[in-house]
Amino acid sequence: MEPNKVQSEGGLNVTLTIRLLMHGKEVGSIIGKKGETVKKMREESSARINISEGNCPERIVTITGPTDAIFKAFAMIAYKFEEDIINSMSNSPATSKPPVTLRLVVPASQCGSLIGKGGSKIKEMRESTGAQVQVAGDMLPNSTERAVTISGTPEAIIQCVKQICVVMLESPPKGATIPYRPKPASTPVIFSGGQVRADPLAASAANLSLLLQHQPLPAYTIQGQYAIPHPDLTKLHQLAMQQTPFTPLGQTTPAFPGLDASPPASTHELTIPNDLIGCIIGRQGTKINEIRQMSGAQIKIANAMEGSSERQITITGTPANISLAQYLINARLTSEVTGMGTL
Repeated sequence: MEPNKVQSEGGLNVTLTIRLLMHGKEVGSIIGKKGETVKKMREESSARINISEGNCPERIVTITGPTDAIFKAFAMIAYKFEEDIINSMSNSPATSKPPVTLRLVVPASQCGSLIGKGGSKIKEMRESTGAQVQVAGDMLPNSTERAVTISGTPEAIIQCVKQICVVMLESPPKGATIPYRPKPASTPVIFSGGQVRADPLAASAANLSLLLQHQPLPAYTIQGQYAIPHPDLTKLHQLAMQQTPFTPLGQTTPAFPGLDASPPASTHELTIPNDLIGCIIGRQGTKINEIRQMSGAQIKIANAMEGSSERQITITGTPANISLAQYLINARLTSEVTGMGTL
């Protein structure tokens, strides 16, 4: 693909999805009063602009459309942020205008192409656009994505985004991409006489910001997966054990007497690339057995199909079982991808 074709004003008839990470204040600016600003952006750019739900300090703004529509949407966002900076400076003694800053969320497997050999590509982007570009060294929590920060004038940012789009089109993501989902504000914990009561809709337990979502998500995403602090794993494990229809050996009394009825068992499926399945199974099945024991879920891995580069994983259990199993599988994938060094 010739980069100058993508950068032409008409753009190419290629549909792209770009994800932005924004703080609540920035999101409010994009939405505008009664949603007027985002409505105008959608109409004038013809791009689909979706803003993630949730009571989170951070939100994901997803922009989808042909390349020229994406560039128009980015231009409108960049100019809106510049307007906000100018307005905030009118009440401030500061004399130098800070740059506009946008944060993209990019699959880690594409970051190597953005950086280039020995940093050549990122250096070229900085020099040709005048924008500052930084690729985070670490992945965002519980995901295989990294933040790419772009700072500069709106014009520099737009040129930089065009170049990033070219790289992303030329170097598609490799393997599983686990999208970053901002962690929601902490869910209320209900303790009554030392018992945990599980809300049947939210299944919230002991300060876990864990929301179970029931809409279908693309392959490789971990459904309902949010950042779970390690000390809270034990609490989720206890909750999963209590809710599981498959009572672990030797456990006859409920861990939490406050939970009367077990929720009905359900099934969730994941698709994992063949080259990552080994890290989930482990030597002689040790890792998958650990995940089964920790989560209380039944986990079946389908045999490799001829000609297919993916394997199906079926998880059966209560929502709490399934969420914990997904979290543990996610953790294995993340450690495997991180262990591979720079991607």
